[in-house]
Amino acid sequence: MADVSAALVKQLRERTGAGMMDCKKALADTEGDIEAAVDWLRQKGLSQAAKKAGRTAADGLIGVHTAGTSGAIVEVNAETDFVARNETFQDFVGKVTELALSAGGDLETLKQTIYPETGRTVEEELTQTIATIGENMKLSRSAALSVDRGAVSAYVHNQLAPNLGKIGVLVALEADVESEKLEGLAKQLAMHVAAAQPNAVSQADIDPAVVERERRVLEQQARDSGKPENIIEKMVEGRLRKFYEEIALLDQLFVVDGESRVRDVIKKASDDLGTEVKVAGFVRFSLGEGAESESEEESAASA
Repeated sequence: MADVSAALVKQLRERTGAGMMDCKKALADTEGDIEAAVDWLRQKGLSQAAKKAGRTAADGLIGVHTAGTSGAIVEVNAETDFVARNETFQDFVGKVTELALSAGGDLETLKQTIYPETGRTVEEELTQTIATIGENMKLSRSAALSVDRGAVSAYVHNQLAPNLGKIGVLVALEADVESEKLEGLAKQLAMHVAAAQPNAVSQADIDPAVVERERRVLEQQARDSGKPENIIEKMVEGRLRKFYEEIALLDQLFVVDGESRVRDVIKKASDDLGTEVKVAGFVRFSLGEGAESESEEESAASA
């Protein structure tokens, strides 16, 4: 049996919401492999890890900025919501988001980009802003999307100031046309992504390892029900379809009308515009995820 540390048990409990003893047993049975332990708990019906939300670990703001057929998004973390409502902080995040567009969304390039008005780099300006406000801050991540022709739109949820909030989304649509209708669709899809939280544009974009892992969990759940093998196969395929409908954008139910699949909405837009419309990509930032992923990487590095 693996030596299960209290820290590992705590980490598994935070990820899955399962009880302490269940987490200990899961880790013991999987030789301390936390990913395998997550699957073990799911197979036993003891975890809601796949659907757990709200794992935000920091405050601050998400900023979005679009210009023509390009857009950028950044996350800047602070310690408190009080600072997120500070005009100096909001002004900094807004300007950095605009600069992220010229940096192509690359975080390291953005940090070395010259900040307007002061001549300092963005990284140096962040240090100055920390000294001015008196609270620690971090430029956690950035991304950008662009298309040759089409539309790029942004949406901010829980907006605290124009283009600044707690959740930010960029959506890029490719089409051999530029129109208000296409821009309107891109905006609606950005709102959809904020609410529905897809992980990929289509089934083909989902990591095969993720699909295989899900299939194994579903197969074990089905076998535990005691059903015959032919029924198990049908159960697994049905649940996999539901899995795709939850995480693949094109398979999701469009939140704007609550009836159509996103792929059907895209097809109708293509027919109406007389040209093919494709989802070139999307980015969704939820406040705290950037700081959280960095924290996990640091924990792994020190393990």
